[in-house]
Amino acid sequence: MNGAFAANQPTDSFVNMENLSKIYPNGTVALQDVNLSIREGEFLCFVGPSGCGKSTIFKIITGLSGPSGGKLDIFGTTPKEARKQSHTSFVFQDHTLLPWSTVEANVKLPLELRGGISRKVQQEEAERVLELVGLKDYMKVLPRQLSGGMKMRVSIARALISRPKLLLMDEPFGALDEITRQTLQTELLNIWQQDKKMTVLFVTHNVFESVFLSTSVVVMTARPGKISAKIEIPVPFPRDEAYRTSAQFGQLVRDVSAALHH
Repeated sequence: MNGAFAANQPTDSFVNMENLSKIYPNGTVALQDVNLSIREGEFLCFVGPSGCGKSTIFKIITGLSGPSGGKLDIFGTTPKEARKQSHTSFVFQDHTLLPWSTVEANVKLPLELRGGISRKVQQEEAERVLELVGLKDYMKVLPRQLSGGMKMRVSIARALISRPKLLLMDEPFGALDEITRQTLQTELLNIWQQDKKMTVLFVTHNVFESVFLSTSVVVMTARPGKISAKIEIPVPFPRDEAYRTSAQFGQLVRDVSAALHH
């Protein structure tokens, strides 16, 4: 395996799920006996049929929902404590930007809510992350003046401003056109490679997207959600457009698709 891939090769295991289960009050069994160990620096994509519990796992990881059974810890602490310490950030499919606030104000929001951070530092961090996503020249613009892809870039910048160890993305590119989607996939990988220790968990219904982005693809079964396979994607980074049309890419897409259908 070459050095480009090894630079982001995962090391320490710090997200652990043991027999994780979730039953909702109406009796729906969303998750059943999910076991998964996630290592630092991985880029994991979760794929599976609608309603298989992918988003439920994310809600438990972020502490927005608790498990009905089993155990989950993040770098040795609880999901709520990890979120409190700003170790985790979340990007939704909807950009969830405040329409009355500028791009700069939207991006600064997590630091303002945390408190105790000077305006100077907030400004510097906002400029840093907006530079990362290519929107530094749009700091004073309102969301309504941006395209869908630009709004998603702002949402990603807002998630990155707290320098999270764990970035969770729940179908962030699902509503975008294919050209914009592929552009953002490449940009996201570039950002991830700049922070060698940031771990990314990414939900998608698109098998092609999962094979392009990830170090491994986690395949889930229909409800009750279980993990049926974890397929390694042993392809060096950075990945370019030639990879999308390569024989290796096609074979990996077939492997993930086969695991989904089984």
